[in-house]
Amino acid sequence: MNPLTTSAFDLPDHLSPKADPKLIAGDEQHFAAIADSLEQAIADLSDRLDAARKAPGGKGRQALDRDLEVHRLTARLRALRRFGLDLCLGHMVSADDPEPVYIGRLGLTDSAGRRLLLDWRSPAAEPFFGATHGNPMGLASRRRYRWTRGLISDYWDEVFTSDGFEGHAALDDQSAFIASLGGNRSARMRDVLGTIQADQDAIIRAGSSGALVVDGGPGTGKTVVALHRSAYLLYSDPRLGHRRGGVLFVGPHQPYLAYVADVLPSLGEEGVQTCTLRDLVAEGAAAAIEPDPDVALLKSSADLVKAIEPAVRFYENPPTKGMTVTTPWSDIRLSADDWAEAFEAAEPGTPHNEARDQIWEELLTILADKHDDEDISPDLLRKSLLRNRELLTVFNRAWPLIEAADLVGDLWTVPAYLRMCAPWLSVDDVRRLRRADAQAWTVSDLPLLDAARQRLGDPEASRRKRRQKASVAAERERMAGVVDNLLEADDDGEGAVTMLRGQDLRDALVDEAALLSTEPDLLAGPFAHIVVDEAQELTDAEWQMLLLRCPSRSFTIVGDRAQARHGFTESWQERLERIGLDRINLASLSINYRTPEEIMAEAEPVIRAVLPDANVPTSIRGSGVPVVHGSTSDLGSILDTWLAAHADGIACVIGDPTFRATSRVRSLTPELSKGLEFDLVVLIDPEAFGEGIEGGVDRYVAMTRATQQLVILTSS
Repeated sequence: MNPLTTSAFDLPDHLSPKADPKLIAGDEQHFAAIADSLEQAIADLSDRLDAARKAPGGKGRQALDRDLEVHRLTARLRALRRFGLDLCLGHMVSADDPEPVYIGRLGLTDSAGRRLLLDWRSPAAEPFFGATHGNPMGLASRRRYRWTRGLISDYWDEVFTSDGFEGHAALDDQSAFIASLGGNRSARMRDVLGTIQADQDAIIRAGSSGALVVDGGPGTGKTVVALHRSAYLLYSDPRLGHRRGGVLFVGPHQPYLAYVADVLPSLGEEGVQTCTLRDLVAEGAAAAIEPDPDVALLKSSADLVKAIEPAVRFYENPPTKGMTVTTPWSDIRLSADDWAEAFEAAEPGTPHNEARDQIWEELLTILADKHDDEDISPDLLRKSLLRNRELLTVFNRAWPLIEAADLVGDLWTVPAYLRMCAPWLSVDDVRRLRRADAQAWTVSDLPLLDAARQRLGDPEASRRKRRQKASVAAERERMAGVVDNLLEADDDGEGAVTMLRGQDLRDALVDEAALLSTEPDLLAGPFAHIVVDEAQELTDAEWQMLLLRCPSRSFTIVGDRAQARHGFTESWQERLERIGLDRINLASLSINYRTPEEIMAEAEPVIRAVLPDANVPTSIRGSGVPVVHGSTSDLGSILDTWLAAHADGIACVIGDPTFRATSRVRSLTPELSKGLEFDLVVLIDPEAFGEGIEGGVDRYVAMTRATQQLVILTSS
């Protein structure tokens, strides 16, 4: 085994006692083995990936399996190349075995099969995160590393037994971890896998059945739990694998998704779909906020989403009168009972626009069975019926292709239609919901548009199917001509060319899958598990968007009732049972790891003024930096001073839409700051954020984004 050419440790001078070879020689030797194994693993994976990419694509399941293997190898290779030795998080020593077990982001073995890194998600790795002095989980000691630019800049040891002190440096216990919490932030969420705490780890490793609610105030690590739980569940629960639906992660807004974008790839998981609720609907990107609070409240109800079903059924009624269908050979009588029979042909659960093709095929079959001229081929009769304008007109009226936008737009512009579909609405409610521009979409419309699109299906699907069939038929005809030419050119009439006479082989020459041109909607579902962060903001109607995509009702729901901008007076149990979930478990996080106690001392009265029973977490560290109050005229000098004193880190100005962001100073509204964190936060006129619960929550959220310093500026 070749030793590392340089040490994996780069400890500063004030930590020189930790550089004693007696303390780190075992680590250095193990890192040398990891380095060798990494080099070999990367070379082997590169070769396997090249071979997989060069392998024939095949068809159907064979093609899918090849693509999945290429994806898996690519993700694994990217993860190994993304890290070096810093794949290793630390090691733990059992009270029964003095040999350290090293924990990694991924599992790693050497060529002899010796385990060098134990995947952090494996059950055997649980004590590394979950052990406490009250419950050491069989450990004698634990060491965690802090990596900086690929080298260890610090490490700290924890000892759980009286005979475990030998071979350890300064026993920092939690002090080094707490110090790391005040480290500089950046535009992306920092890597925290190595410092996950026991209370967080217990939630990360909880089972996937039913709905798990993770309730916690600012800075308690809810987002950390949500992201790492996504990776853990994919690893540990075979029922959630990509072939079985996979995992969807829903965040509150795009700045949040950009902030956490590196986390899942750093854990070796690139298959989790991430989105906001807006992303689930095509109209979401341009949708405005509903200007009328009363209208927004009406549309927030799950009851209004239920109006989509009768709205669609209105267009699914078979004709009640028979008709005569004229063909060049005879007239065929199509009775009302025949229409009803055809309309029952659609398979249950088939979206409206897709069911249309099934009904049409059944209608053609009924007509063909009634046609008594055996001299006319079925294909010829079918072509005649497809051109029958009267038949098509009656069918299109009875079961039309419908766009979701048109359906929902009609609800807002045709009062009689809305009253029919939602008879519980009062006259005043119908009047409030009416608008002149049917498709001036708002965020409150998105759940109805989504429900309509799910119920209707793609109106282009039928047209695409017809085009697909035409393309396949044309390709078969072309290949038939090629085959006939080859057979004519075969003088001896023997050998492999004669095999082309077989119809099965001729059919195999046409790759129907290759003629498909549409990309699947990756957010349409169904998903095996959905993780929702900042879930306290979702309305009952918005929850229906997620329930439609998760038939198993397997959810991780992360939020803080005290951060709900429009109030959250119920319990989680009451809210979730009302929207349709039943198996609900609650886990709480109560320790604020992010926000210094100096800031929380000012933030707590702000939220308690509007929510006296708010679940305010307890900060476990102080920054020694008091909250600063000043005038908005001081903004420029405050930022200049901070930037000059801090070579790293990121600040945020919240509440000034005129402030132009720079590479190290963001500019956000209170709402878009939710879920993020910054070294310095400057609030501009926080009293202008609003009144009541919404204003109080916005001020509380904005104040608790700071990890080091908070400045509050008001206009003079």
